[in-house]
Amino acid sequence: MKHTKWYLLTLLLIIVDQITKLLIYGYIKPHETLEITTFLSFSHVHNYGAAFSFLADQDGWQQYFLLSISIVASLAIIIWMTKTSQHHVLKLGALSLVLAGAIGNLIDRAALGFVIDFIDLHYQDFYWPVFNVADIAIVMGVFLLILADIRDGKKVNK
Repeated sequence: MKHTKWYLLTLLLIIVDQITKLLIYGYIKPHETLEITTFLSFSHVHNYGAAFSFLADQDGWQQYFLLSISIVASLAIIIWMTKTSQHHVLKLGALSLVLAGAIGNLIDRAALGFVIDFIDLHYQDFYWPVFNVADIAIVMGVFLLILADIRDGKKVNK
């Protein structure tokens, strides 16, 4: 199968994401916080919306909307990966990260109706919105996709 190692990377990241969420779900009650350092806590949060709790205050329709977007995005990324040459290692790695994050949060939405977020970064009175491993994978993947496109653009212009 084409790109097997990239799909295995995706699977590994999904497993890491789901295990961390299960640990939080099992050991920290919703709305409870476990302080790790002065700038890092684990806070059990149920996110009914998208990034930064966008749409979280709606009356439930957003669950199906966001679930649909996650499914369509995941399928589009899989198609994109199958059409990407094996020589584009950075792009394939980036797509694997984004796919893992999308599926990780999709699993939560489908099974629970919300996404479990728990990584809480803060400094004095500044608090970053709580996030999870899937969110990290998506952000890193998007950054690497941009980097790959910039690099590919420079190669074309030479």
